[in-house]
Amino acid sequence: MVDLLIVGGGVVGLSLAYETSAAGLSVRVIDRGPPGREASWAGAGILPPTGDTPTNDPLLQLHRLSNTLHAEWARRLAEETGVDNGFRRCGGLYLARDAATDGELRQTALAWRESGVTVQSLSAAEMADVEPALEPKDIVRCYCLRDEAQLRNPRHLKALLAACAQRGVEVSAGVAAEEFHIQGRRITAVETSGGPLAADQICITNGAWAKTLLGRLGVPVGMKPVRGQMVLVSGPRPALRRIVNDGPRYLVPRGDGRVLVGSTEEDAGFDKRTTADGVAGLLDFAVHLAPGLKPAQFEQCWAGLRPATLDGLPYLGRLPELDNAYVAAGHFRSGLQLSPGTAVVMSRLIQGLETTIDMRPFRIERG
Repeated sequence: MVDLLIVGGGVVGLSLAYETSAAGLSVRVIDRGPPGREASWAGAGILPPTGDTPTNDPLLQLHRLSNTLHAEWARRLAEETGVDNGFRRCGGLYLARDAATDGELRQTALAWRESGVTVQSLSAAEMADVEPALEPKDIVRCYCLRDEAQLRNPRHLKALLAACAQRGVEVSAGVAAEEFHIQGRRITAVETSGGPLAADQICITNGAWAKTLLGRLGVPVGMKPVRGQMVLVSGPRPALRRIVNDGPRYLVPRGDGRVLVGSTEEDAGFDKRTTADGVAGLLDFAVHLAPGLKPAQFEQCWAGLRPATLDGLPYLGRLPELDNAYVAAGHFRSGLQLSPGTAVVMSRLIQGLETTIDMRPFRIERG
């Protein structure tokens, strides 16, 4: 029997395994499919800056903790595994296409500045000077965040898997949690497709699929999958230097000339297929915004299912009526971004330690 059984091998589950194994816990991770191949793998790896002005907002505190840890973990994972996860502070642009959007972004920029984030307001012409590949004719203004960063999701997951293996974490692919054996206030075993597994503590981290497992524990939650389609194109040289954010869509330039184009937001249930309409829309967006991408080579497309909650906050903490069961799920578009901070606070909760962040807003009892 291990100290901790983690149900779900995405970036949150693997980060929790990485953190808790460092604290000396014996850990096993199970995943219904290949670990790290769902929404964690499908994302763009955008890491917005968070500033350092003191705040009492628990979500912003979690973002800040994660933001600090990403740079630290990238260095540490590279040292431990030899895998470079692609972390770099490339900067980001946020585009306003009309007066209304500009007004909204002005207010957002004000909030950014108040939190300590460096923001530069640029006219469309100034934007074209700093990013010549962009077409300014449909842009009113843009806001440049110098410290926006990125990492490459598949590489980060590869590093986490390698680091977990080095720390003795057992990661089991193709093992689905199905039912729970409960005595009193404790889960004594998890019935899986590979047989029963016992652990002293259990944490559910399987993203959009967590709702089903929580329901079997009598814990209803307001969470659903939201499909996000992505496209990858490549050229002989980098077309952009900065991440370009246009509402929910974006262009993320990699250092090797590839550009990641995302993303749709679709209520399609657990259907992870890409569609002609979704892919065409993303390609049209990319070449309209950056005409230099027209000759870029189409490499591939894919989709992931983001776990969205009703209020936009993840579920983090111990399950009601159970003393040894926890949940860390529902991060929507911020799973990778919040994963190291989530791992740290959940590790402390599981060990019975205090956290520096007020966890009450994330409690699962809120519905």
